Amino acid sequence: MNEPMPAPAPEIGVGPWEGPWPDDTRYDRELLEQGDRRNVLDEFRYWTVEAIVAELDTRRHPFHVAIENWAHDLNIGSVVRTANAFNAAGVHVVGRRRWNRRGAMVTDRYLHVHHHEDAEALTTWAGAHDLTVIGIDNTPGSVPIETATLPRDCLLVFGQEGPGLSEATLGACSQVLSITQFGSTRSINAGAAAAIAMHAWVRQHAVIPPAAR
Repeated sequence: MNEPMPAPAPEIGVGPWEGPWPDDTRYDRELLEQGDRRNVLDEFRYWTVEAIVAELDTRRHPFHVAIENWAHDLNIGSVVRTANAFNAAGVHVVGRRRWNRRGAMVTDRYLHVHHHEDAEALTTWAGAHDLTVIGIDNTPGSVPIETATLPRDCLLVFGQEGPGLSEATLGACSQVLSITQFGSTRSINAGAAAAIAMHAWVRQHAVIPPAAR
């Protein structure tokens, strides 16, 4: 007996623009002609990348995210994608300049991504921009993030899974917060930790749109 063929996966996005084209410089003529299959919100359909970034810049949240990249951390792409989802003001890569962008799913195009040679350069930048440096690591003496109050203007810093934050970065943190765990593993990867920490900030400071409640 032949099994039924699986239903085709639904197409993402929208097809070519129907009707007169909009007289608005935010729209991309190629997307209007061919359709927009990007993974973007409906309000940004057919917009150019530059127009989307400009609009997001008007509503960025005042927290930044940094991750140390001493050994080509594969979690950076995931951190970038989550930072885009929560509209972070910026993402900072510390150490190696090159990182695996595959996990970012091109979301780095819609963010401001910065590079710093070392922890000193990062914290100098944070000080110049009045950001409180908050480390996320389960080191001795760390405070559970579930009970902590996050500063509104802050830089959340993450290390690599295993070694965690470097000593230089830990020494520059105003506070170190840990994510409470209940299983057997000692740590969770930086991508998951970053998502939890960013969402903790959102719960404390973001204005939640009525439609999203």
